[in-house]
Parts: sequence; structure tokens; C-alpha cells
Amino acid sequence: MATTEPTQDIDFPLEGVRVLDLSRVFAGPMCAMVLADFGAEVVKVEHPGRGDDTRDWGIRIGKTETTYYNSMNRNKRSITIDLQSPAGLKLIHELLPQFDVVIHNFKTGGAEKLGLGYEQLKAIKPDLVYCAVAGYDSSGPEAKRPGYDLVIQGEAGLMALNGEANTPPLKFGVAVVDLMTGMYAAQAILAALFRRERTGKGRLIEMALYDCGLTITGYYGLDALQLGRDPERYGNAHPSIVPYGMYEAADGPLIIAVGNNAQFDKFCRLCIERPDIVEDERFATNVNRAKHRLELSPMLKELIRSFPRDVLLERLTAAGIPCGKVAGLHEALTSERTQRGRLVQDMPHPVVGTTPVFAPPYRLDGRRLPIRNAPPTLGEGTREVLQKLLSLSDAQLQALKDEGVLTLPQD
Repeated sequence: MATTEPTQDIDFPLEGVRVLDLSRVFAGPMCAMVLADFGAEVVKVEHPGRGDDTRDWGIRIGKTETTYYNSMNRNKRSITIDLQSPAGLKLIHELLPQFDVVIHNFKTGGAEKLGLGYEQLKAIKPDLVYCAVAGYDSSGPEAKRPGYDLVIQGEAGLMALNGEANTPPLKFGVAVVDLMTGMYAAQAILAALFRRERTGKGRLIEMALYDCGLTITGYYGLDALQLGRDPERYGNAHPSIVPYGMYEAADGPLIIAVGNNAQFDKFCRLCIERPDIVEDERFATNVNRAKHRLELSPMLKELIRSFPRDVLLERLTAAGIPCGKVAGLHEALTSERTQRGRLVQDMPHPVVGTTPVFAPPYRLDGRRLPIRNAPPTLGEGTREVLQKLLSLSDAQLQALKDEGVLTLPQD
């Protein structure tokens, strides 16, 4: 597995931007991690006792981290502050002038109750970019409903478009609504920061999981509106392109994505050695292939199953037809392609020695943005961050610890 690389000569686009991450679980932390990957200094505020909920989800790493937590929190610092205590709120208010962005995912009204609402913080930091992530529209009747990815997948129709025909609705393998909401939120923050550079004005950003879940139905969503009903589900196949999906070769699955008629001609003649299929007018064009998929698909499945996978992959590649082996997750993560791209890297860990961390997917000027900090242990930065930004003494920090407002790294 790849090890870390130096970061000194990297020109980070968000260097100098400070982000106060008050969020937990997935969507908010994902948003903050994107900004951290681009060089923002992200300080994650966590509960002194339990930390982020995801510190207890997934496989345990060390004393306070898990695989789930680590997937959303690289390149951040962690400090512990009890936001429900007056002293904790005072610390946040004192920190705020030194931060450009605040992110949270409290239920609608929750931030205001704590003294962390937009108007409350804007009074302290007028040019603040403030991003609130919630389950539903803050101005609607469901504003105070808690938002959970699985619930939204059901309500937004995502489960209804996933899976095979004649099977129950199926959730996506990862929390796709949380993931995309975090990405959309990061885009909105970047736009707000760009505007602030030109106007000096901050902005309130509100992101709803339901809104993002509905948006990512994409062309399936528009198909449903045109049809006046749910589109057919095709599982691993494509709703309008044939052949396009996962197929079983003699010794394992592969992806075949025939994108146009010229490719289908090559597929029939050079790959499966059946020119008669493309010469049949029912299958000569994609429109006709989609129309006659019930006749064509079983025939292609049987033919593909008669070839070894590597033979088909070699022929498909030579013909310029998009294709690939269907890998297991562990196989993909440890593949030569992943290692060559340095997509997973070993980072130092104070308890277990090293731990694997996903690298940012972004490449700027031909270089992948590096991992600057491993996902932090709970409260690892409390002393350093508060001393740096608020000039608190060891005695002041100890007093706050004694009051239960925070924990310190040696705890």
C-alpha cells in the first residue's frame, strides 16, 4: 500500500480558509472533508465524551476511530467542546471571528436553540459563509423531521429505480444521498467563498437531503415524468442502450458497454463471431435493439457465457469497446491500478502504527492532492488549536476540562 508523500510544494486552492465543522455522521463531514482536501484548515468540533456518532460505527481502529469515521474525516483536526454548555458556546463564539465557514447538520431549529444559528453567528462574523444541512426544506412542514439517508432513498424514489425488475425496492450499497449532499454542499460553499472574494459578503446555504436525493434520480426521474409512471428497472443493464451492462462469461462477470452502432457491428463480428446478429434489422440500430431487447438479450447472454472472460476482454479492448472485469471490493482496493494511482495510502496512527486512508480523488496540475492529516483521534487538536487561536493557557484548558466542557489529548 502506498505511503504518504511530501506536501510542502503543493499549491492548495483553499489555503488560508478556515472551516468550523460542527457536523457529524456523513453529509456534513463529507462536505468539510472536500474543503479540507483543497487545503482549508478544518477544525472538527466533537462531543467530549462520545465524539462523532460514527466513531462507534464500522470496524474499530485504535481507541476512538472506525472505518466509517475515517472515510469522512481525513485532513481535519479534532477538538472537543460541549456545545450545550455556556462555556462551550462561549468558546465557539470566541473562535468564530477567525473562521470563514461554518458547517452543521443539526435538525432545523437546533442550531438556533444552541446559540449557533446563522443570524446569531452572523452578528459576530458578518461575512460568514454558513452551511446548514438538514433532511428536508427548512421552510416546509417537514422541516424538523430528522433526515436519514435510507429514509430519503425510499422517499425520493431512489430505491424504486434500483435493482432488478420484479424484485422489491433496493437501497444503494453506500449512503449515496449523504454522499451527494455533502458534495453539493461543498460546491455551494465554494461558490459562496468566490462571491465573498468579490463582494465581501457572506451567505446562508441550506441543503436538504431530500432535495439532493430527488436530484440524483437524474434521467430516470425525467423518464418517470414523461411516462407518467415508474420506468422499468433493468438491474445491471441500461434502460435504453443494448448491450450495456454486466454479463457472465464462462469464468466470471464482466462489463460490456456498447455505446453505438459501429461498436455493435464490431462486437458481433470480432468479439462473439456472430455477424448475422448485426445484419438482422431488428438489431441493426440501438433503437431497434432496445425495442427488441427481450429477444436479443437472452441470445447475447448465452453467447457471452460460452467465452472465457479474458478472451472477451482482449477482443473487446482491441475493438475499442468499453469493457472491464467486475472485481470484488477488496480486489479493487488492492489492485495494481489503485496502487499506481496512490488512491489508498498508509497513514501513521498512534495506537495501531499505520492505518489505510483514501486519498483525495482530485488531481491539480497533474498531481493528486495529498493527505495532509490522517483522520484525527478524538480531541487530538483541542490543546493546540485552542492555544493557537484563543491563546488559552494550560491552566485555563485544565479548568475547562474540569468543568466537563472539553477533553485534552492525553485523556
